[in-house]
Amino acid sequence: MNKTITINELAKIPPLLALPLRFSPPLIHNTALVTMLNRIFSQALREGELDFMRRRILRIRVLDANLSFCLTLVGDRLVAHNHSQTHDLTIEGTAYDFLLLATRREDPDTLFFNRRLRLGGDTELGLYLKNFLDALEPEEQLGPLFKHLERMTALFEQVGKIRSVIRL
Repeated sequence: MNKTITINELAKIPPLLALPLRFSPPLIHNTALVTMLNRIFSQALREGELDFMRRRILRIRVLDANLSFCLTLVGDRLVAHNHSQTHDLTIEGTAYDFLLLATRREDPDTLFFNRRLRLGGDTELGLYLKNFLDALEPEEQLGPLFKHLERMTALFEQVGKIRSVIRL
């Protein structure tokens, strides 16, 4: 049987590059993420669009980087949460898949339907999260960061193409 390997499968963080991320404490990763998300979603947070996260714990797993983030909504801010406690919803995928979601290079429904991004846990919370993500206008929400994310996505694709040539 001849298995076709797609660029998506090859566009992953090489294990050697992901290694330094494993040595920094999860609190640093979580704090950086919630700081960034609070800035990006400041208006949505003020308008209560993320209230579905109140008293709920979301775990985000970036599989190829071996990173896990936990967050919840307290007041009108997202905050890092203790990894040891149970979580209500997990969303997981590769860094490339999350970049595709953030830059809208791939339709969010397609990423979820093809199980590139996987949701596990509270189905209702997952639906609220998916609908919130669907409604975002990334260029508007992310501002100048959007162009950097697009460049990172293109870099992942180039690495994937190089890796596919090497495998031939």
